[in-house]
Amino acid sequence: METFTLTRKEMAGLLLALQGSGQDNPLQVLQQAWKKTHCEAYAAGSPLPAFLSTALPPVLDKLIKGNKVRGFSLQEISALGQLIEYSQISMTSMQNWVKRDFKAYFECPQVGKKYSLKQAALLYIIDDLKANLDFDSIRKLFDLLFCKPQGEGAQGDLIDPLALYAAYSTLFAELEGTRQPMLEQAIRTAADKLAGSFTHLTDEQGKALRNILFIAALSIQSAYFHSLAKRYCSATLFLKG
Repeated sequence: METFTLTRKEMAGLLLALQGSGQDNPLQVLQQAWKKTHCEAYAAGSPLPAFLSTALPPVLDKLIKGNKVRGFSLQEISALGQLIEYSQISMTSMQNWVKRDFKAYFECPQVGKKYSLKQAALLYIIDDLKANLDFDSIRKLFDLLFCKPQGEGAQGDLIDPLALYAAYSTLFAELEGTRQPMLEQAIRTAADKLAGSFTHLTDEQGKALRNILFIAALSIQSAYFHSLAKRYCSATLFLKG
């Protein structure tokens, strides 16, 4: 069966919709994402057979039915993450991040026994950044932007993790739309413009955010080429001889 696939921008839009801060509701976000990749089925007037052949994880089925969601289990976050294009996220990896590598940011679930939408976004950010950075470097970047939940005298996050995820997902979508190589200067210019929209930050904080947006966009591009290389490898092995 076909897999329901979301871009990072669409996943960010879904999380924002669940948070109640998006322009569309969760169902509308999913409908628009699916319709975009099934234009021919709609043009032929036969979207139903195409949708029936699409595999839906239970968490997505729950969202389609309109259930109110304020948080997810790790299993649900993993299931949603596997829908994101070019993503290599896994349940085992997330368990290690939560219990060991990034424990300070996941000391406990923030919504009952489930993790908040912001924590879900943070896990997706880790998955993107690990394509190019080691965990120590990622933790240091996080220290620039996010407060640890249990830290004393915390002033609050400089930017909401979900807002950061939405920002660099939008940045990548804009640059990907050019269908040209993501040149360093083009990314820097776009990242600088986007970082400037967060007017509450100081110059130093704005520069840190700009650099992290730049790194995140490059990380997604790296993940794309990694995925492309794996597909070519599979095709070469399958078609040999």
